Order: sequence, then structure tokens, then C-alpha cells
Amino acid sequence: MKQFGIAVLLLLGMTLIGCGSSSSNANNVNGTWSATLVGNNNSTMFQFGTSLKANGDGTLSVTSFNFTTNSPCFANGATETGSFGVTGDFNGNTSGTFGMTIQSTSPSGNTLTLAGTDSGNSISGTWTLTGSTGCTGSGSFTMTKG
Repeated sequence: MKQFGIAVLLLLGMTLIGCGSSSSNANNVNGTWSATLVGNNNSTMFQFGTSLKANGDGTLSVTSFNFTTNSPCFANGATETGSFGVTGDFNGNTSGTFGMTIQSTSPSGNTLTLAGTDSGNSISGTWTLTGSTGCTGSGSFTMTKG
């Protein structure tokens, strides 16, 4: 009976290690991405390119960020932060949650927030812009890898 208990514990431990592994999905987010943000009127509001790398603590390193559309809301640069989480079930089905915040450097006070879901080589979700007059809005976004 004691050997059976030990075998069950070992099997359970190996199962949990397999379920807890998120390296394959974390690798899905690592790389160069391009994003298009569409407003509620179906017109392109922002586009940008960036490189993302998943850190082991659920945060993202955001580098080489560059708006490819001009906007007075982000006229002189921005600071970017991000997050990435992996969820799954015991059947091996996983999905990734994505979050990103872009804060204007000058003019200050404008914040663009993205919240979405990773599905391999694309991330989609919603965005919200808050800040100064003329720098507010919301809509949907799609990011593609590569």
C-alpha cells in the first residue's frame, strides 16, 4: 500500500509539472509584432511595431516600440509595459492573456491600454485611450507576429 501511495504521488507530481509548463506558450509571444488599432467607426486609429519577450514573472519586456501612425497624443515618445499570462486545463488546452500599457512622455497624461488574448501568431482584443482633450477613444486591435 505504501508503494502505491508513493507511485500516485510521483504520477501526480509529474502531471502537475507538465500542466504548469508555459514555456511553449511564452515562446508564442516572444518576437516582433505589428499592431493595428481600429476605432469604433472602423477606421485605423493607431499602428505600431514592437518586440516582446515574456519574462518568467508574467511581465513582458517591450523593446523597439515605434508608432507608425502620427498622433499628437504621443508626439514625443512613450513608455511601454506589458503582461502575459497562460491558462489551461487538464486536457492540454491553453490560451494566453495579454495586456499592454503605453503612456505618453510628451504630452504627458495620455494612456493607451490594450487587453487581449494570444492565439499563437496573433493577439486580438480591445483598446482604450484616456487623457487630454482629443486623446480619448476605444475600439479593437489585432497584433500579428513576424
